[in-house]
Amino acid sequence: MNSSPLKFLGIEVDALNITQLNNLIAKSIQMKRKWIIANHNLNSLHIYHHDPKMRAFYAKADYTHIDGMPLVFIGKLRGYSVEREHRVTYADWVYPLMEEAASKGWRIFYLGSKVGVADKAADILRLKFPGLKIACAHGYIDVRQDSQDNQNTIAAINAFQPHIVMVGMSMPRQEHWILDNLEQLQSNVILPSGACMDYVAGVVPTPPRWMGKMGLEWSYRLFSEPRRLWKRYLIQPWFVSKLLIQEMWAIKNQPQFSFVNKTRVSTGTRRTLSLEEKSRLKRSRK
Repeated sequence: MNSSPLKFLGIEVDALNITQLNNLIAKSIQMKRKWIIANHNLNSLHIYHHDPKMRAFYAKADYTHIDGMPLVFIGKLRGYSVEREHRVTYADWVYPLMEEAASKGWRIFYLGSKVGVADKAADILRLKFPGLKIACAHGYIDVRQDSQDNQNTIAAINAFQPHIVMVGMSMPRQEHWILDNLEQLQSNVILPSGACMDYVAGVVPTPPRWMGKMGLEWSYRLFSEPRRLWKRYLIQPWFVSKLLIQEMWAIKNQPQFSFVNKTRVSTGTRRTLSLEEKSRLKRSRK
């Protein structure tokens, strides 16, 4: 794991693999902390640059893992040590996470998906991982913070006393909900998890895992859900490409600078000279 976040295109991400993510969850539970472990992909990057509330959510997140091979490729282009294993989608992570939860007795509450979908997924997961403690509620609720529907949902979550809360409402609705209700949630870890349970239940086709590793998962998803995803995969990448070109041009012409949140920040390091070095420098100037 890199000791500091990777910074590019105005965002920050952490190079974390599945094992490291599970270890972070274990650490949060052991330390009795409340952590948001977010994720970034091209869709979230596009939303981030157009939605102030999304930026506020990521500012609140404790860790942000990479959920998309394009960000791995961009990280490599920027010179970071990031590999394919650092691209972690919920299609890959959900089963190792549930296995870990079952073995360690972690309680998981999942909020999201259509009525009945999460319950079907939970039944599948309980059969696959005996002893798994998981409860669910569908995501078709009135998400206004003070609505009775929302308050009842939070009460149900807290009554289960979960170690992990997973919110699968699609971006940016799930991130907005987490940000609005963070203070009320009694959990160690909160995960925005997208279509996680839809994959498990089989209502959304899971792309072949080799396609994900090759950065081609988008094509499978676009073919499977063209009406819902055409804009995400055919329009948004042009905006991201523009950001990348601007950033690479700026670095080429001003290598001492990078762009973070559209603000120019110095990346140079200043080293304090020793007395001996200062003396040599003075002599060289004479």
